[in-house]
Amino acid sequence: MIQRTIKKQNPQEKGLVGRMVGNMIRRSVKKRFYSVQYLPPAQPISEPCILVPNHHGWHDGYLMFLLAERLQLPIVDWIAEFDAFPLFRSVGGLPFPANNPARRASTIRQTIRHMQNGEKNLILFAEGVLHRPPEVMPFGKSLELLTRRVPNASVIPVAIRYELSMHERPQAYISVGGPVEKGDQMVVTSRLAVKRLLDELAVKIRFQPQEFQSLHQGTRDVNERWDMRGSQR
Repeated sequence: MIQRTIKKQNPQEKGLVGRMVGNMIRRSVKKRFYSVQYLPPAQPISEPCILVPNHHGWHDGYLMFLLAERLQLPIVDWIAEFDAFPLFRSVGGLPFPANNPARRASTIRQTIRHMQNGEKNLILFAEGVLHRPPEVMPFGKSLELLTRRVPNASVIPVAIRYELSMHERPQAYISVGGPVEKGDQMVVTSRLAVKRLLDELAVKIRFQPQEFQSLHQGTRDVNERWDMRGSQR
């Protein structure tokens, strides 16, 4: 009798389309990176939560999807260019077009309902736009609105760094910080927490690489994949 192991589907992925999109994300990350490593949170994350990463790389959304999957956090993600690939809805994507305030407002209301009901968490690129490192741009008003409407939500800073020097493909590093202390200056405090986490992450990469855990497998260098020295012995 042949026994087959059926892989359990990620609940973040809705149906067949969700599984297809999730697998597309995983294949893309594996192809483009040498490795993806992360520092998990020091303590369990209280839900509902808002994961707030910097936005320095095209793959940030993909990496945050993989992080949320590893942390077992059901999420929604606001996507400015949602209409270019609406299938992202099947893995939690929601439309957030820059030129359509009505649709953005609808997405915000939907997100608030999800969080108030304890159904979803949010990945929020609070800087608003993808931009070059190293600066962290001022955060927009959405974070303040969300923390006011969902006061029990924890704000979790996330730092993402890309390093390209030691390998053929870049290495991605992610660090998950502790919850930001609540207060009147929540937006400013959250931005400073992300900036501090980015600086700490740079030090960890340089001096404590053993602290990281693997988040997703990448593609080895060509000299590793085609090493012929063994065949010459």
